[in-house]
Amino acid sequence: MPPTAQTYIDALQMLAHPEGGFFRETYRSDLLVEVTGDGAVRQRNAATGIYFLLEEGNFSAFHKIKSDEMWHFYAGQALEILELDTTGELRCTRLGPDILRGDVHQHMVRASTWFASRVAAGSTFSLVGCTVAPGFDFADFCLAEKAALLATFPQHGRVITELTR
Repeated sequence: MPPTAQTYIDALQMLAHPEGGFFRETYRSDLLVEVTGDGAVRQRNAATGIYFLLEEGNFSAFHKIKSDEMWHFYAGQALEILELDTTGELRCTRLGPDILRGDVHQHMVRASTWFASRVAAGSTFSLVGCTVAPGFDFADFCLAEKAALLATFPQHGRVITELTR
Protein backbone atom coordinates (compact mmCIF):
# COMPACT_ATOMS: atom_id res chain seq x y z
CA MET A 1 0.00 0.00 0.00
CA PRO A 2 1.44 3.44 -0.92
CA PRO A 3 2.12 5.93 1.88
CA THR A 4 -0.73 8.21 2.91
CA ALA A 5 -0.60 11.91 3.75
CA GLN A 6 -0.74 11.03 7.46
CA THR A 7 2.24 8.69 7.01
CA TYR A 8 4.34 11.62 5.76
CA ILE A 9 2.95 14.05 8.36
CA ASP A 10 3.95 11.65 11.14
CA ALA A 11 7.31 10.58 9.66
CA LEU A 12 8.40 14.17 9.00
CA GLN A 13 6.95 15.47 12.30
CA MET A 14 5.00 18.16 10.46
CA LEU A 15 2.92 20.90 12.12
CA ALA A 16 -0.19 22.75 10.95
CA HIS A 17 0.75 25.77 8.79
CA PRO A 18 -1.03 29.13 9.31
CA GLU A 19 -1.86 29.43 5.59
CA GLY A 20 -3.21 25.84 5.38
CA GLY A 21 -1.60 22.40 5.14
CA PHE A 22 1.33 21.05 7.15
CA PHE A 23 5.02 21.97 7.25
CA ARG A 24 8.37 21.35 8.86
CA GLU A 25 11.35 23.63 8.58
CA THR A 26 14.39 21.62 7.50
CA TYR A 27 16.99 24.31 6.87
CA ARG A 28 17.82 27.83 8.03
CA SER A 29 21.15 29.24 6.84
CA ASP A 30 23.55 30.51 9.49
CA LEU A 31 24.67 33.16 7.01
CA LEU A 32 22.86 36.46 7.57
CA VAL A 33 22.32 38.97 4.77
CA GLU A 34 21.04 42.53 4.68
CA VAL A 35 17.93 42.98 2.55
CA THR A 36 16.79 46.40 1.37
CA GLY A 37 13.40 47.47 0.09
CA ASP A 38 10.29 49.29 1.22
CA GLY A 39 12.61 52.00 2.56
CA ALA A 40 14.00 49.65 5.21
CA VAL A 41 17.03 47.45 5.76
CA ARG A 42 16.29 44.01 7.21
CA GLN A 43 18.61 41.23 8.29
CA ARG A 44 17.57 37.75 7.12
CA ASN A 45 19.03 34.27 6.93
CA ALA A 46 20.43 33.75 3.42
CA ALA A 47 17.99 30.87 2.74
CA THR A 48 15.43 28.59 4.41
CA GLY A 49 13.79 25.32 3.42
CA ILE A 50 10.63 23.46 4.44
CA TYR A 51 8.62 20.37 3.66
CA PHE A 52 5.00 21.32 2.90
CA LEU A 53 2.03 18.96 2.55
CA LEU A 54 -1.48 19.70 1.33
CA GLU A 55 -4.38 17.27 1.36
CA GLU A 56 -7.43 17.14 -0.89
CA GLY A 57 -10.03 19.67 0.29
CA ASN A 58 -7.48 21.98 1.90
CA PHE A 59 -5.51 24.83 0.33
CA SER A 60 -2.74 27.30 0.96
CA ALA A 61 -4.54 30.66 0.95
CA PHE A 62 -3.46 33.58 -1.22
CA HIS A 63 -0.46 35.29 0.34
CA LYS A 64 2.81 36.89 -0.62
CA ILE A 65 6.30 37.11 0.81
CA LYS A 66 9.19 39.49 0.16
CA SER A 67 11.54 36.78 -1.17
CA ASP A 68 11.67 34.40 -4.12
CA GLU A 69 10.30 30.94 -3.29
CA MET A 70 11.33 27.82 -5.22
CA TRP A 71 8.83 24.94 -4.99
CA HIS A 72 10.00 21.31 -5.41
CA PHE A 73 7.79 18.23 -5.91
CA TYR A 74 8.57 15.18 -3.72
CA ALA A 75 5.66 12.73 -3.35
CA GLY A 76 1.94 12.17 -3.74
CA GLN A 77 0.08 13.70 -6.64
CA ALA A 78 0.03 17.04 -8.45
CA LEU A 79 -0.38 20.43 -6.80
CA GLU A 80 -1.55 23.62 -8.52
CA ILE A 81 0.24 26.90 -7.77
CA LEU A 82 -1.92 29.88 -8.74
CA GLU A 83 -0.26 33.29 -9.13
CA LEU A 84 -1.74 36.74 -9.74
CA ASP A 85 0.78 38.96 -11.51
CA THR A 86 0.95 42.75 -11.63
CA THR A 87 -0.86 42.84 -15.01
CA GLY A 88 -3.83 40.98 -13.53
CA GLU A 89 -3.08 37.69 -15.26
CA LEU A 90 -3.83 34.46 -13.36
CA ARG A 91 -1.23 31.77 -13.98
CA CYS A 92 -1.61 28.15 -12.87
CA THR A 93 1.45 25.88 -12.68
CA ARG A 94 1.08 22.17 -12.04
CA LEU A 95 3.82 20.85 -9.74
CA GLY A 96 3.78 17.07 -9.90
CA PRO A 97 5.30 13.73 -10.83
CA ASP A 98 4.45 13.52 -14.55
CA ILE A 99 6.74 15.83 -16.51
CA LEU A 100 5.81 14.01 -19.73
CA ARG A 101 2.24 15.32 -19.31
CA GLY A 102 3.14 18.88 -18.42
CA ASP A 103 3.89 18.71 -14.70
CA VAL A 104 7.03 20.45 -13.46
CA HIS A 105 9.24 19.31 -10.60
CA GLN A 106 10.34 22.84 -9.71
CA HIS A 107 8.65 26.23 -9.93
CA MET A 108 9.78 29.70 -8.87
CA VAL A 109 7.31 32.16 -7.35
CA ARG A 110 8.88 35.62 -7.52
CA ALA A 111 9.00 37.91 -4.50
CA SER A 112 5.87 39.97 -3.73
CA THR A 113 3.60 37.87 -6.00
CA TRP A 114 0.16 36.94 -4.67
CA PHE A 115 -0.11 33.15 -4.83
CA ALA A 116 -2.04 30.19 -3.46
CA SER A 117 -1.88 26.44 -3.91
CA ARG A 118 -4.23 23.48 -3.85
CA VAL A 119 -4.12 19.79 -4.61
CA ALA A 120 -4.99 19.25 -8.28
CA ALA A 121 -8.32 17.64 -9.21
CA GLY A 122 -8.11 13.86 -8.82
CA SER A 123 -5.22 14.07 -6.35
CA THR A 124 -5.38 13.15 -2.66
CA PHE A 125 -2.25 14.90 -1.34
CA SER A 126 0.99 16.55 -2.41
CA LEU A 127 4.28 16.61 -0.52
CA VAL A 128 6.50 19.42 -1.75
CA GLY A 129 9.40 21.51 -0.57
CA CYS A 130 9.84 25.27 -0.55
CA THR A 131 13.22 27.00 -0.57
CA VAL A 132 13.14 30.74 0.16
CA ALA A 133 15.98 33.19 -0.51
CA PRO A 134 16.57 35.47 1.28
CA GLY A 135 15.22 33.22 4.02
CA PHE A 136 11.62 33.16 5.17
CA ASP A 137 10.62 35.38 8.07
CA PHE A 138 6.99 35.80 9.21
CA ALA A 139 7.58 39.57 9.26
CA ASP A 140 7.75 39.35 5.44
CA PHE A 141 4.53 37.29 5.14
CA CYS A 142 1.22 38.88 4.13
CA LEU A 143 -1.99 36.82 4.07
CA ALA A 144 -4.45 38.24 1.53
CA GLU A 145 -7.67 39.86 2.65
CA LYS A 146 -10.44 38.59 0.40
CA ALA A 147 -12.13 41.99 -0.11
CA ALA A 148 -8.87 43.76 -1.02
CA LEU A 149 -7.81 41.03 -3.46
CA LEU A 150 -11.28 41.02 -5.07
CA ALA A 151 -11.10 44.81 -5.49
CA THR A 152 -7.70 44.54 -7.20
CA PHE A 153 -8.45 41.47 -9.34
CA PRO A 154 -12.27 41.38 -9.82
CA GLN A 155 -11.89 39.27 -12.98
CA HIS A 156 -10.63 36.38 -10.82
CA GLY A 157 -13.39 36.50 -8.21
CA ARG A 158 -14.19 32.78 -8.28
CA VAL A 159 -10.64 31.57 -7.59
CA ILE A 160 -9.98 34.34 -5.04
CA THR A 161 -13.15 33.39 -3.16
CA GLU A 162 -12.15 29.70 -3.26
CA LEU A 163 -8.59 30.32 -2.05
CA THR A 164 -8.91 32.94 0.70
CA ARG A 165 -9.99 32.46 4.31
